[in-house]
Amino acid sequence: MAHIEFLDETMRDGQQSLWGMRMQAGMALPVAPLIDRTGFRVIDLAGSSLFEVMIRTCRENPWEGLDLLVAAMPRTRLRGGMRSNASVTFGVTPDALMDAWMRRLNVHGCRSFWIYDVLFNIDKMHRLAKVAKEYGAEVAGAIMFALSPVHTDDYYADKADKLSASPDIDTLLLYDTAGVLDKERLATLVPAIRGRARGKPIEFHANNILGQSAKAYLDAIDLGITILHTASRPMANGPSVPSTEIMAHNIELLGHSHALDMSLLPPVAEHFERVGKAAGYLVNQANEYDVLSIRHQIPGGMTGTLKAQLVQHNMTHKLDEVLRETAEVRRDLGYPGMATPFSQLVGIQAVLNIVTGKRYSIVPDEVIQYAAGFYGQTVAPIDPDVLDKIMAAPRAKQVAGNPPEQPSIEELRKRYGTKDDDELILRALVPEPDLDKMRAAGPVRRDYPLLSSPELDQVRRLMRIAKAPVVQIRAAGLSVDLHRHAR
Repeated sequence: MAHIEFLDETMRDGQQSLWGMRMQAGMALPVAPLIDRTGFRVIDLAGSSLFEVMIRTCRENPWEGLDLLVAAMPRTRLRGGMRSNASVTFGVTPDALMDAWMRRLNVHGCRSFWIYDVLFNIDKMHRLAKVAKEYGAEVAGAIMFALSPVHTDDYYADKADKLSASPDIDTLLLYDTAGVLDKERLATLVPAIRGRARGKPIEFHANNILGQSAKAYLDAIDLGITILHTASRPMANGPSVPSTEIMAHNIELLGHSHALDMSLLPPVAEHFERVGKAAGYLVNQANEYDVLSIRHQIPGGMTGTLKAQLVQHNMTHKLDEVLRETAEVRRDLGYPGMATPFSQLVGIQAVLNIVTGKRYSIVPDEVIQYAAGFYGQTVAPIDPDVLDKIMAAPRAKQVAGNPPEQPSIEELRKRYGTKDDDELILRALVPEPDLDKMRAAGPVRRDYPLLSSPELDQVRRLMRIAKAPVVQIRAAGLSVDLHRHAR
């Protein structure tokens, strides 16, 4: 029997998958001390996409919100995450800014990190891990899983070997964004990775898109994995990870042990269910098994983005066609793993192909950058005909002729007009007008005031009458999107 450790994803992947990264600090603060006392190995908390959404959508200073949450959870190690070569949207970020981002997260209290790169730029992952070790932080090197003819067990074993070679990597993180891993594939994949991991523990994160990730977790335990990523039940399942509640229940029945205080799970779940329903966000989700999901491997949160893009073109009826095209584009582009930024790049290109009716007649700059090798070496070669179309795009010559620059931190501070690296990171993430609006909204609230009120009920009644899909309310420094499915 094994002792299983849990890593809490409620406030990171759970809210990223279900709430579009719009969990404001005040939404979590009331129960943060309970989560802290539950007995999690690590609590995942911060990422650059969260910062960007907080500023642009919620008008909330993410550094202030992070500080409040860190102060409320002093017992448990808190995690930040980053892609090895980008903290800013979907582009390529200078190494000096990535190093500054890592250092500032440490200064603000994060002491655990997961570092990923879908194209496995191992040298950049190792460099960031070394920076984290300046503060004694724990580092998980992520192995981003994808199904394709080229993502073999040998491929992943090689990445595990190269990642674990660094003394700055403490654990390996098997990360299944599409939730496609089953017992048969795990049975060969996990031993291949463990055999090259130099004895380092392996974490497992699987988004429950196909409804089979809880079973995959149990199969992984049988293969020697002892660290599972879960979320509070309202923030779990669907495109999120399995719930803490069901996994604790399952491992107890199977005779394994854990260190969680189960009595603290219900009040946390009740809180997030109330907040989610009040804000009009998804809670208590469940997905059906869909073979198409295996083919396109789009992460759960990306499906919502594709739907929004089709709405703009009055083509919502084309969603299934876009999903099928996504699978084709992914194959065309050499089977990139479907995590940021490539899930977005592949999905957007698929939408453009369907909307225009002519494949690759419009090619975004980021797809050109990918084809030009700016993100790293592709897993498999890009289809030659598709590569010709990409490089024949009107902006291809200009984009490909301007590779990512590598300014020093001093040059970046001068460019953005600040010596404060917290401010530098915010200015690099979003335009100054967005920061001005954030500051005008005032300090971060410590609670979420719209849990229940006559005014909120009236807004919902009006939305039903008007058949409006969404209404945005701005008040008291908060920005809340209310959707028709809210109760």
